[in-house]
Amino acid sequence: MTDLGRMLIILGCVLVAVGVVLTIVGRSHLPLGRLPGDIVYRGKSTTVYFPLATSVLVSLVLSIVLYVVGGWRK
Repeated sequence: MTDLGRMLIILGCVLVAVGVVLTIVGRSHLPLGRLPGDIVYRGKSTTVYFPLATSVLVSLVLSIVLYVVGGWRK
């Protein structure tokens, strides 16, 4: 049971950290979601939005961060 409790505490800390990062990014007026390459289609009654360039950028940053963290663990 202690392993489950420890895992829930770590998950809670990760969620808090993600919330803080999203709050800071939202207030910093970064153009995430409005990059060239993001696809937006506006019809009469619908809007379809696919953030292609933003997804690639976030994936690249996360890959680099995880690579660095993985290197530290060795």
